[in-house]
Amino acid sequence: MTNPTAAMLVIGDEILSGRTRDSNMHHLAQELTKHGIDLREVRVVSDDAPAIVAAVQALAAGFTHVFTSGGIGPTHDDITAEAIARAFDTPITVRDDARALLEAHYKRTGGTLNEARLRMARIPDGAALIDNPVSIAPGFSLRNVHVMAGVPAVFEAMVASVLPTLTGGQPVLSQTLRVNRGEGDIAGPLGVLADDFPDLSIGSYPFQINGVFGTNIVIRGQDGARVDAAMTRLAEGVAE
Repeated sequence: MTNPTAAMLVIGDEILSGRTRDSNMHHLAQELTKHGIDLREVRVVSDDAPAIVAAVQALAAGFTHVFTSGGIGPTHDDITAEAIARAFDTPITVRDDARALLEAHYKRTGGTLNEARLRMARIPDGAALIDNPVSIAPGFSLRNVHVMAGVPAVFEAMVASVLPTLTGGQPVLSQTLRVNRGEGDIAGPLGVLADDFPDLSIGSYPFQINGVFGTNIVIRGQDGARVDAAMTRLAEGVAE
């Protein structure tokens, strides 16, 4: 069975300028792997509407799911919601259910639902809201695109909200063998192993510690027995 595929679109000048370190990709990759959805591509774009529109259209056409992070807050540079609507040629308005969530939140916390905060209730027509138990302002899903906040705590909460609604595949299993030899010493046998197990992903990740070169070899696949067999062959080959 082929797993559903996914892409992530990270949106924000602060990521590209180096002011903010993105941790959302790492979290999303881990959660999708557990859910049986294969993350295949990640793009980063600036707070530029045409760039966001072009990226969304390309990724939505190429993958089962697209997850975006960033740009759905209350400030002038939060333009993701409008860009997603434009990408699908869909009207966008302040929606009653999103407004009600914000009104209840600010009434409970003593805040004011001013014009800026009301921007967080802009939802494209036909989109489903993504629950946000951290700061209330919702994300949304439009077709196969899931639009979420950039703040890590909120992003993670939204991922937890949306993933149970998506059909996953078989979780990917992985095993790692640390070999205290350089990649050049094991490249040949590793290539043979990869040819013998074409259904598995076999990766080589070199390291250097205190002047000693080594390699972490990671074998990944959906069939646990096949992963075990490949790892056993690998261990035997390294021992030899």
